[in-house]
Amino acid sequence: MTFWLLYLVLGLFAGFLAGLLGVGGGLVIVPALMFIFTAQHFPEAHVLHLALGTSLASIMFTSVSSLRAHHVHGAVDWRTVRTITPGIVTGTLLGTVLAAQLATGHLKAFFVAFLFYVGTQMLLNIKPKPSRDLPGLAGMFAVGNVIGGLSALVGIGGGTLSVPFMTWCNVKMRHAIGTSAAIGLPIAVSGAVGYLANGLAVEGLPPYSLGYVYLPALAGVVAASVMTAPLGARLAHRLPVPQIRKMFAILLYALGVRMAASLF
Repeated sequence: MTFWLLYLVLGLFAGFLAGLLGVGGGLVIVPALMFIFTAQHFPEAHVLHLALGTSLASIMFTSVSSLRAHHVHGAVDWRTVRTITPGIVTGTLLGTVLAAQLATGHLKAFFVAFLFYVGTQMLLNIKPKPSRDLPGLAGMFAVGNVIGGLSALVGIGGGTLSVPFMTWCNVKMRHAIGTSAAIGLPIAVSGAVGYLANGLAVEGLPPYSLGYVYLPALAGVVAASVMTAPLGARLAHRLPVPQIRKMFAILLYALGVRMAASLF
């Protein structure tokens, strides 16, 4: 019962942050699930892979409501979604295959580096200057592979990568965020499928696991996050978001330091 409550609390927090700041909850869900799974005495070799797979599976559900909200406001460029999705799917699936082959220590080191990268980006409000247009089909396929692959390795919906890319390509911020929300769905679906498939033959996973997706954690996180994400979105217009982004960046640094310490 204690762990069920922790899953629900995590979902409440991650959903609220996703709605408030426009970033996927994966950056919080993955390290939090790692700590909870470790407390549950799951095999150390599988803890991070289970956290990544479960995080992406939860984003499948939360991204739908975000996508619909942005679509209603006309903020989704569906042409961009269609051209980048093939690369997103192949890159994400390949990323899950790579993650399944990597040792936990190497995968954790990569995740820690990514936490510091995103934390620095948010703390300093680093935004690329618009300096070019979106590439053609081949270019979008290549970019989709990079975004999908990196997202699979860190268990996120890709917003921290796709939004800067689109703003760099002269896409207005409103449309970049809305389109990124739509791109998050194929990332989450293909990522969840990839982690599920790559974990099916793995021995020693805890009961109620479907590949590298731990179903009790998925149910708890999703049930709570879908309730608080709309609340966060409404409060985004009332709360001091820039200051909260800086506080969130500091939280990412703290999580990064904590995970880095566990490497030694």
